[in-house]
Amino acid sequence: MKASAAQIRAAVDKPGANTRLYLFHGPDEAGAADLAERLARALGPEVERIDLDMKALREQPGRLADEAASLSLFGGVRYIRLLGAEESATEAISLLLAAERAGNPVVAIGPGLKASGKLVKLAIADPAAMSHGCYVPEGIEATKLAANVAREHGLRLTGDVPQRLAAACGGDRAILAREVEKLALYLDAAPDRPRDADSAALDAIGADLGDADLSDAISAALDGRVADIGVELARLGDGIGVPLMRQLVRRLQALAEMRIDMDRGGDVDSVLEKHRVFFREKAATGRALRRWNATQIARAIDRAREAERAIMRSASVGELLAEAEVVTVARAAARGRG
Repeated sequence: MKASAAQIRAAVDKPGANTRLYLFHGPDEAGAADLAERLARALGPEVERIDLDMKALREQPGRLADEAASLSLFGGVRYIRLLGAEESATEAISLLLAAERAGNPVVAIGPGLKASGKLVKLAIADPAAMSHGCYVPEGIEATKLAANVAREHGLRLTGDVPQRLAAACGGDRAILAREVEKLALYLDAAPDRPRDADSAALDAIGADLGDADLSDAISAALDGRVADIGVELARLGDGIGVPLMRQLVRRLQALAEMRIDMDRGGDVDSVLEKHRVFFREKAATGRALRRWNATQIARAIDRAREAERAIMRSASVGELLAEAEVVTVARAAARGRG
């Protein structure tokens, strides 16, 4: 079944016994992770989570169906989470949907899956599966998301606070949730004691961490200035792991597009003008274009995305993962290779 945003939220908040698979595809991994967490909460505080990856399914396609049918050691509720789902998971998911019994729901998160791919089509066609495309909200949708998340924490956002929160978090639900939690704590808000949150409260918790604040750290990394990274990261403080990785990927993706023009014979100055690089970043971007080739940029993007996924899986060491990745990029740049 193809599920709308409202349908999938209702489904994970009150999971049905007949739904074996929840397939979340599309680039908004934070949104998919949030839906998976909602399902886990709905299953109860003692729920057991079993994590699988593509390597396990490629070696044993039947394992997914086996885990879905198996009982917890202590007889409690469990669910299976598959991260990084790919088209090659089609055999395993087909076995799951065709199995005589399941019992434990499966959440499959595939940010790289296409809506037109065979795995998504399989989930849409099967009544025991729900498929939902997760895309980063923008504009009015991002503003609505900020207001809805705040409402769940007992906050009524006033004035331009919804727009400011949406802009500061870039549509990332994980970042938004953390900022809202800080705001609720500051105002002592909860669902049973709602509070109004105005611009003064937002200013007090410093929720407007934007691209400009991250730019110097990212420029230092792409420039290979390893000695400057520690200073920049210390300046940024805590809670910047996910936004730092997101902004690093955006900068690398922009660099990749410019590198394509360079490889087609363009010179640095004309490429910078064509892509309207902000004057403050022109010098650093020009140096990066001379330092990084297309293969190195692609490899760095993959590393940064994996670091972001690891941060979301491991809140306890998330900041260290982000800092380590930025240092790795800087060292690679300093050596002249990405």
